[in-house]
Amino acid sequence: MLGTGNPLPDPDRSGPATAVVVDDVAYLFDCGPGVVRRASAAAKKHGLAALEPTNLHHLFVTHLHSDHTLGYPDLIFTPWVVGRAAPLEVYGPPGIAAMTDHLRAAYAEDIAVRTEGLEKSERASTVPNVHEVTAGLIFRDARVRITAFPVHHGSWAHAFGYRIEGPDRTIVITGDYASSDDAIIAACDGCDVLVSEGYASRILDREPGRREYMHAFHTSAIELGALATRARAKQVVVTHRRSGIPDHVFLDEIRRGYAGPVVLADDLDRL
Repeated sequence: MLGTGNPLPDPDRSGPATAVVVDDVAYLFDCGPGVVRRASAAAKKHGLAALEPTNLHHLFVTHLHSDHTLGYPDLIFTPWVVGRAAPLEVYGPPGIAAMTDHLRAAYAEDIAVRTEGLEKSERASTVPNVHEVTAGLIFRDARVRITAFPVHHGSWAHAFGYRIEGPDRTIVITGDYASSDDAIIAACDGCDVLVSEGYASRILDREPGRREYMHAFHTSAIELGALATRARAKQVVVTHRRSGIPDHVFLDEIRRGYAGPVVLADDLDRL
């Protein structure tokens, strides 16, 4: 887990970002604030060369909310500045191509200085190969198969979760979603690991004005427990977390509907 936070600027939690590492390749899911530095820290902490900045080549975006994409320019440019030779491969919902074009336009002067000046960097490496996805199989290589499935996330027209089938585990990463969506249950269908958001219900007691929003855009820990049981998930990992809520509160609410193992993820956890 690279970043387990949400839009709140929590100094202990970077923005949403999960890395699935198979052999010597990292597949990143979402790119919240701090993603490259968190990847570098994980590479050092766990001895994973796949997470060194110059080895970050694959990104899958669940949706275009700012907390899930503020690290996108970081992921485009920082590894390039320090030596990544190949462009980033990006998969995400409609709109990711326009976002990419605007980011490159915003950094046009930086690109010009680095490519035309003394650094002599290769301009082509700043141009991500962008693939706007629809539901279905979107990526396959010798290590993984990745399938996108639509989820309901409030008023977003396009939001996806991803099912990653590797050599020894199947992982489902939900992104943000409202619990009424059955697509996650079908995508997991006995998956080894379900990586999901989940908020403690006491947040609604503290902030009653956000009740309608939270129900439309997000999933509570209680709802997550019921969903994980219906999905027959072998393990649940909770991310997109909010600090200040005791762990036992999350666990008590999830366990109302789910009896399997639960991990409340922190940044740089390796599962």
